[in-house]
Amino acid sequence: MLVTGNQLAAARALAGVGLATLAKAANVSEMTIRDMEACGPARLSGSADDVLAVQNALEKIGVEFLNHGRPGVRLGEAYGKGAQAEAIAVEDLNAENDE
Repeated sequence: MLVTGNQLAAARALAGVGLATLAKAANVSEMTIRDMEACGPARLSGSADDVLAVQNALEKIGVEFLNHGRPGVRLGEAYGKGAQAEAIAVEDLNAENDE
């Protein structure tokens, strides 16, 4: 589960997803993502729907959110070698391929 601003920033950096691309994929504004990341190590504030939309967009490209006592992030199997077919390219994320 996406919990902190730092976790979001780390997820974007790890997956190589730009601010505008993620905003479009999650159907939120770039400012929304900036505001979320500005929370730093604190819990995310704002709309739960926006947080969920951003989390879902990142998970679609293979990002996994970890919360085993400390929020973290990693690239899952869908992002790694041998499983690329399961991941949706960032530029192809849209409402039609939203599960």
